[in-house]
Amino acid sequence: MTSNNITTNIIGSGLGGLASAIRLAKQGYRVRVFEKNGGPGGKVNSISEGPYRFDTGPSLLTLPEMVKDLLAEAPGDIRRLFNPLRLDSICKYYFADGKIFNAPSDPDDFIESFSKLTGEDSGRIKKYLDRVHELYELTAPVFIFGNFHRRQELFQPGNLKVLFNLYKLNPFSSMHAYNRRSFSKKNIVQLFDRYATYNGSSPYKAPATLNVIAHLEHNMGAWFPENGMFSITDALYRYARHLGVEFIFDTYVSRIMTEGREVKGIIAGGKEYNSDIVVSDSDVFHVYGKLLPCIKAPAGSRKQNLSSSAIIYYWGMNSDASDLELHNIFFASDYKKEFNCIFKEKDMHDDPTVYVFISSKIVKQDAPEGKSNWFVMVNAPHDSGQDWNELVMRTKKNILLKLGKRLGYEVNDMIEQEFIIAPPELEKNTLSTGGALYGNSSNSPTAAFNRHANFSRKLKGLYFTGGSVHPGGGIPLCLASAKIVESEILREYGKDEH
Repeated sequence: MTSNNITTNIIGSGLGGLASAIRLAKQGYRVRVFEKNGGPGGKVNSISEGPYRFDTGPSLLTLPEMVKDLLAEAPGDIRRLFNPLRLDSICKYYFADGKIFNAPSDPDDFIESFSKLTGEDSGRIKKYLDRVHELYELTAPVFIFGNFHRRQELFQPGNLKVLFNLYKLNPFSSMHAYNRRSFSKKNIVQLFDRYATYNGSSPYKAPATLNVIAHLEHNMGAWFPENGMFSITDALYRYARHLGVEFIFDTYVSRIMTEGREVKGIIAGGKEYNSDIVVSDSDVFHVYGKLLPCIKAPAGSRKQNLSSSAIIYYWGMNSDASDLELHNIFFASDYKKEFNCIFKEKDMHDDPTVYVFISSKIVKQDAPEGKSNWFVMVNAPHDSGQDWNELVMRTKKNILLKLGKRLGYEVNDMIEQEFIIAPPELEKNTLSTGGALYGNSSNSPTAAFNRHANFSRKLKGLYFTGGSVHPGGGIPLCLASAKIVESEILREYGKDEH
C-alpha cells in the first residue's frame, strides 16, 4: 500500500535513529526525530574538558562500508566528514604474565607474531580464524542482517543452510570453553574471550556462537575515522537534515499515544505529535516501563539478565603517551573472577581489565601538542543500588596502581583534566536501564532469540531500532537494525510517493 505524506516520529537520535531517519526520508516519508539531549548521537557522542576532546562511546569501527552505504548519495562535503582509516595495529595487549602483544591488523602477521610470542601453534590460530569466518558467513544473513522474528523470512530457502548447520554454531558451549579447546596457551584464550564484552556479556556464559565477533576485527580489519568516532554521528545527522528530517532537541518523549491496536503518535515536551509510525531508538525496557506502561514487553525480551555497564574516566594527560597505541588493554590476572564480580556479585574486581583509548594518536586536535586524551574504561555491573562514589574511587585507585606497575611511571601525576561517568550517569544520559550498555546480556544459548524484534506484534506502526533490540549493540548491528526497520515499514506501508 502507498500513502500520501506518511509521518514518522523517531524517539532518540542514536545511530539507529539517525540511520532510520535517513532511510525513511529517502523513501519519501516525513520524519521527525525527538531527542532529550541537546544534540544527536546517543552513546556515539563527544565531550570536551578544557583543551581535550573525547569520543564518549564505541571507539573501534568494523564494517565501515555500512556507514558509507548510508552516505553514498549524500553531498560530497557530507561524505568527506567520514573517512575511515584501516589500522595497522588493532590493539596493544598487556597480559598479566608480563607479555606485551601489539596485534597486527593483517591476519597472517597476527598469526605469525602471536604464535612467536606465546608458543601457540600457528596452525591452530589460522584454523580458528577460518572457523569464525565460516561462522560469520553462516550466521550473518540470519542473525545480523535478517529478521528471523518473521517466520516466513526465517524459513526462506537461503536460510535453510543455517538451520541444517546449527551444530556448527556451538550454541550450547560457552565462548571460553570453545576457545580453551581451540588453544593450548592461556593468553590467546583470554584475547578471544574478551569479545564477549562487545555486547556486555561474560565469555564463561555467552554461547560460542559469539566468537564470530573476532572475525570482524581479525579477518575483515579494524578501522578508525580520521576525524574521530563522533564524525559518524556528525555525517549522518547532517545528511538527515539535508534530506529534510526535522530534529527536536532538548525534548523528552513521555508517552507513545495509541488507539486500539495502533500507534497515533507521541507526547513530547508536553505536546502531542501525531504520526502514522513511531520508531523507538530508546532502550526497550524504558519504552515499556515509561512510554507504554499498559503494555507488557514480549515475554522473551523482558528484563532477565541485563548486560554489563562501564565506569569511564576521561583524562586529559600531560604526556604524549608515546609508549601506548590508539587502543590498549591491560588484562586482569583472574579473568573468570572479574566476570563473576560483575555478573554475580554486582561489584568491581580489584584487578580489573583496563581499556585505554587515545584518539589523539590519530585526531591530533583532540589534545594539545605534547599531550594526550585518555578514555579509560573498565567493565562494571549495571546499577542496582550500589554505592557508586565508593566504587568509582576504589576502582580509580586500582587502575592507577595497575597502569603504574605496567607502564613504569606515575599515571596520576599526569592527569590535568578529569571527567567520570558511571552506570547511574549512563542511565541518565542514555535512558539505558541500570546503565546497561546493551539491554539484556547474551549470557544464555537463547539470548539472540530473546532480543526484542524490530517491530511490535501488539501495536501497528510501532518499530524498534538500536542496541537493546535485534540484532544487538555496536555500530554495525545498530545500523543493521535500522535497515530491518526500513524493510518492515515498507512491507506494511510501502514507499511514500508524495
